[in-house]
Amino acid sequence: MKKTMFWLTAGMIATFNISAVDASVVSQTKGSFVDKFRQLDEVLPTANVYRSAAGEPGEQYWQQQADYNIKVRLDEEKRRIDAEETIQYHNNSPYTLKYIWIQLDQNIFRSDSIAERTATFNSKPDQSLGGVDKPARISLNQLRRDQFMADNELGFSIDKVADGRGRGLEFVVVGTNMRVDLPTPLKPGQKTELAIDFGFNIVEEDAVGARSGYEHFADDAREGGNDIFLLAQWYPRVAAFTDYEAWTNKEFLGRGEFTQEFGNFSVEIDVPADHIVSSTGVLTNERSVLTPTQRERLEKSKKSDKPVFVVTPEEALENEKEGTDKRKVWKFEAENVRDFAWASSRKFIWDAQGYQQGGDVQPLVMAMSFYPKEGGELWEKYSTESVIHTMEVYSRFSFDYPYPTSQSVNGPVGGMEYPMITFNGPRTILQDDGSRTYSLSEKRFLIGVVIHEIGHIYFPMVVNSDERQWTWMDEGLNSFLDGVAGREWDPSIPWGVEPRSIVDYMKSTNQVPIMTQSDSVLNLGPNAYTKPAAALNILREVILGRELFDFAFKEYAQRWAFKRPTPADFFRTMEEASGVDLDWFWRGWFYSTDHVDISLDRVYKLRLDTKDPDIDWERRRQEEADKPTSYFVQRNEAEGRKTWVEMNPEIRDYHDENDRFTVTNKQRNAYQSFLDKLEPWERRVFDRAIAEDKNYYVLDFNNIGGLVMPILLQVTYTDGTQEDLHIPAEIWRRNAKSVSKLIVTDKEVSEFAVDPNWETADVDIENNFYPRRIMPSRIEAFKWQRTHDHVSRDLMQDAKTKLKSDDDNEEDKQEQ
Repeated sequence: MKKTMFWLTAGMIATFNISAVDASVVSQTKGSFVDKFRQLDEVLPTANVYRSAAGEPGEQYWQQQADYNIKVRLDEEKRRIDAEETIQYHNNSPYTLKYIWIQLDQNIFRSDSIAERTATFNSKPDQSLGGVDKPARISLNQLRRDQFMADNELGFSIDKVADGRGRGLEFVVVGTNMRVDLPTPLKPGQKTELAIDFGFNIVEEDAVGARSGYEHFADDAREGGNDIFLLAQWYPRVAAFTDYEAWTNKEFLGRGEFTQEFGNFSVEIDVPADHIVSSTGVLTNERSVLTPTQRERLEKSKKSDKPVFVVTPEEALENEKEGTDKRKVWKFEAENVRDFAWASSRKFIWDAQGYQQGGDVQPLVMAMSFYPKEGGELWEKYSTESVIHTMEVYSRFSFDYPYPTSQSVNGPVGGMEYPMITFNGPRTILQDDGSRTYSLSEKRFLIGVVIHEIGHIYFPMVVNSDERQWTWMDEGLNSFLDGVAGREWDPSIPWGVEPRSIVDYMKSTNQVPIMTQSDSVLNLGPNAYTKPAAALNILREVILGRELFDFAFKEYAQRWAFKRPTPADFFRTMEEASGVDLDWFWRGWFYSTDHVDISLDRVYKLRLDTKDPDIDWERRRQEEADKPTSYFVQRNEAEGRKTWVEMNPEIRDYHDENDRFTVTNKQRNAYQSFLDKLEPWERRVFDRAIAEDKNYYVLDFNNIGGLVMPILLQVTYTDGTQEDLHIPAEIWRRNAKSVSKLIVTDKEVSEFAVDPNWETADVDIENNFYPRRIMPSRIEAFKWQRTHDHVSRDLMQDAKTKLKSDDDNEEDKQEQ
């Protein structure tokens, strides 16, 4: 059967650029084709009996368990804790263990730690003019830190390491880790006990900038002032032993956080009698540490629809004034948690409210907040409310909150999370008249940080990802969800991460792939929080849609609750549960530093040739007439000059009366011959296309940023109506650099726009429109003070710099 081709005509021919060779496992040795859609099988670890190819725990998945019994005493005056712990370690792995690694995170503050010895200093004197023209700068905060470190003996003191029978065990301290050698190898299915006596001097958080510590309030009425103590990374903790890494004993350098084994805790906390303690777990001796009135209030709060004071502001203020030599022991039990933290202070106000999730089926969760008078009305109004709101949103995306308490504690730490307890920093502002108020930014900060840190109880305190290796697995996923929760709290506040917020980082050269170990990341905030959160927003809103994304994300959360997922488990689950191939997305967003910059370079408007000379040749005559007349002719006509033919009409002939577009029988016969050769179906298709006379547009796209993405195309028609077209990312599968797309429309188009709503983090919106738009910006007038007749190039440059600085400062104010 003869195949007849119908051609689209255009004035130009599109050109295609070919990208450079991809450096990957599979080598492209001929040509320069880059496969952005290559599957990740060559990158991800091979599926096995522990972790399946579907991204879920395998049939032989295992993880260790470590149970703790700890007695700790807080020495308020010395700002020190001393404790003894017993660890029962369960070897659920198929391997025999000759030793156990213990984390000693407080050793990061020792002067001989790797973190301290490798700390860098970036300020240098400028001697470009032959002398010390510009001195190096050191902050007072840095001096304060150095002085505190020099004046205090920091890090763990390990007084005893023994087995369950009290027999001493050999151990070796290696930086922030300790290897305990077992007298008898621990076989699969066996358990052993370790007894450790330890202590350390608590760091001042404001001086050192730690994840925990004490904060001193020198102006309180009590002689010597008061402290808030936040205790975390405070006990020797068994390092995780995993199927993918064995012992996770990488040195703690400060940035890469933690991953622990799940277990059960029984902890007794000995503190001054006027202290209030907040802790991981459930308080088991209320009658010993709370007054009858406080117990009555706590019971009332369980059924209240708003927070109830357990310790009132007035009672906390009275506690601040005196102090006591008496002591109380607070006892807490926690089941199936991967860590344990606590806080203690006589300054604490305590409010609580019961949260009944899932109707009456699920156990009651006690949402609670602990804060000093400095937290004031801000904390009273928003802390516990934010805790409950977070649980409502996160549970919808993952699973019901699994623990009996969910707490927000105010202290010197800006924001940090542990099972059932979080440390959050914002406070009210003291006014000249002694009253306290809070700014809009403090309100936003408190609500935002509580949502974020309570969200961490889901990720990674339950979905137990390895924060030391893959910070984005908890910070990125959590930043994505805290944005959802924040917008559901108040959409008028600029919550969370939207794609447009990551643009500057995406186009910068000071970045590394998301899949970079946390201690090596150049800019942790954008890399671990913002970029992965933006990627997940795009995955949900642009690529998968909410229904598919939400189903797959919830599947991931429920599969790996109380287990230890890796990035491969997340990637595979999201693909397997959504039914969409996302390898190109993970490769681009997580394994590269490419960015999104899709340019719409050209648009050709085409029209179908009818082959009928009486129609097509008249169209060409009109196209010729629409071209500008030669400016020579225009000027001659303006001067009144006549052509030779006009002055001598007798020389005119047939060709002067009929132009080159005049149709003859020869062309008409050729047209009829063409029609006669068409198959019946071809004639039907052809006749319909002629009758419909649609508009044909060829769009040339260029992938400047290298990151393949769907093309979100908005079409604006001449009648003012608009249409949105979603072109999947697979359009780039054969050429990742340049593609052309045919768009057929009933109506005539006035404008094409790529990603007009800024949904894909496209770094350059100027090349997203065709025809190009004039981009709005701002200009400021300023008075130039001339001090010399000659204005040097340096002075001009200074002026330009000042203008940019002022403009940037104003933008910063708007953002803040």
